[in-house]
Amino acid sequence: MDMFDKINELYDKKTKIELGGGDDRIEKQHERGKWTARERISYLLDEGTFVELNPFIEHRCVDFGLGGMEAPGEGVVTGYGKIDGRPVYLFAQDFTVFGGALGEMHAEKISAVMDLAAKNGTPFIGLNDSGGARIQEGVVSLDGYGHIFYRNAIYSGVIPQISVIMGPCAGGAVYSPAITDFVFMVEKTSQMFITGPKVIETVTGEKISSEDLGGAKVHSTKSGNAHFTGETEAEVLDQVRRLISYLPQNNEQKPPAAEYRSSEKEDDRPDLADLVPFESARPYDVRTVIKQVVDEESFMEVHAGFARNIVVGFARIKGEVVGLVCNQPKVMAGGLDIDSSDKASRFIRFCDSFNIPIITFEDVTGFFPGVKQEHGGIIRHGAKILYAYSEATVPKITVITRKAYGGAYVALNSKSIGADLVFAWPNAEIAVMGPQGAANIIFAREIGASSNPEEVRAAKIEEYRTKFANPYVAAARGMVDDVIDPRETRIKCIQALDMLRTKKETRPYKKHGNIPL
Repeated sequence: MDMFDKINELYDKKTKIELGGGDDRIEKQHERGKWTARERISYLLDEGTFVELNPFIEHRCVDFGLGGMEAPGEGVVTGYGKIDGRPVYLFAQDFTVFGGALGEMHAEKISAVMDLAAKNGTPFIGLNDSGGARIQEGVVSLDGYGHIFYRNAIYSGVIPQISVIMGPCAGGAVYSPAITDFVFMVEKTSQMFITGPKVIETVTGEKISSEDLGGAKVHSTKSGNAHFTGETEAEVLDQVRRLISYLPQNNEQKPPAAEYRSSEKEDDRPDLADLVPFESARPYDVRTVIKQVVDEESFMEVHAGFARNIVVGFARIKGEVVGLVCNQPKVMAGGLDIDSSDKASRFIRFCDSFNIPIITFEDVTGFFPGVKQEHGGIIRHGAKILYAYSEATVPKITVITRKAYGGAYVALNSKSIGADLVFAWPNAEIAVMGPQGAANIIFAREIGASSNPEEVRAAKIEEYRTKFANPYVAAARGMVDDVIDPRETRIKCIQALDMLRTKKETRPYKKHGNIPL
């Protein structure tokens, strides 16, 4: 045997590994409407950039019939490559090998590539498609999950971590995606749950399908566990590539600037004068305002279907990445509730971790009232927003477009909790509460004693509005930096971002704070 025989042997082994569970299982994967692990990697990464790591790792289990069974690639493909020319590390579980079940060495492969991603300061992507822990390997498979969870937590805020659910993800397996920054799901073919439908029926008697229990629609609208969904695997992976374009490689870098197209219309946006109804109770879609302020087609909404009373996402202004946190007056009048508090806080903390300036568009009536909200812990959840804005040291800009009432005004990046610049439109109402409620309390005696209470009430409401519910009282106290023409909102944001480009702010030394969870 000579060197060429050895080389041929090498390629034979690699070919066998690349086939995973073999042609029959690959065909079954395709019949389910799913791609194989390698097909997914090939689509996600720039052509010809994937470099595989540890393809020859094998399991060590000899119990329960696994002794003589081969698991090519150990049920997971790991390595690195590029997206739009920028390096990423990743794994893709191979459902054709043991149903993608995680065992000791499967976890070892994932842990090894995560460590490399962290050492090199590079985003990490997990393509999940697994039946869960490899039961035959017993507790070592659970230990393997632990090693992955630990790295998810320790590398959180160091490198961006993205999870893509492309099949089943059950039991302990769901906690790794839950720790990562963003979770994508494929509609109809991916599910996440702690306990499956059969176990739930046995324990509680409840009957439910896998899709209704933990499908993409459930997690993107009800639980909030999924940030993005798509109808097909291709659509989801396209979204992953787009998301990466907004993110820095790691926490020591700034997000990549895009070439700004000078052919875009002028920065003065006359439509902004008419988009927000002057009457404070009339609804509108805040996305129409966002569209006028950010670069054309640059807004990528996060958590679009969950807690729709607040809109968050990434965009660009003159090519520079920003994070947007915006009240949505057309849902629950833009009031803050438990879910929207969680949604906004997590997004704010991500932006702060990765040096992304935050712009807040504020039009808020307050924290949503009700027994259900109070008993559900709105105090604790609402406090997360205050905490997240207060600890963030990235550039923070607020634009009050209409209402800013009560504790919600304070919570949404007010000057007192660290906003660098606060702008208000001339119609803004900044007050402890709305004029109607305030007048009813302050002037209750006068209204009650009047022979024409409605006339007196209307006069007192207008008096309160004139004296307090306007931006100039706050501006006189320095709580608003400037009252601006709505048509100049984009210009003011551009100027503010440019001015804050070199911002440096430190916090007192501590191991870490204790956010109200």
